[in-house]
Amino acid sequence: MSDDIAKMSFEEAMAALEQVVAQLERGEVPLEKSIELYERGAALKVHCAAKLKDAEAKVELIRAAEGKAIGTTPAEGL
Repeated sequence: MSDDIAKMSFEEAMAALEQVVAQLERGEVPLEKSIELYERGAALKVHCAAKLKDAEAKVELIRAAEGKAIGTTPAEGL
């Protein structure tokens, strides 16, 4: 992953990924540029996924520290 992507916040990376997708969807770039854009888009996707995973882990730690149950299914009767 390039250094510029590694330094991006989640929001910056998502905006950059949206720009890449828009350029590729328009199909107005030469083949070589399309390949470069695709590679950048793949790196941005990996970066965003890692940022989300980190955020989820932090939320789980906070929830565990508060003594609340951790899970993805609601309790019955709620």
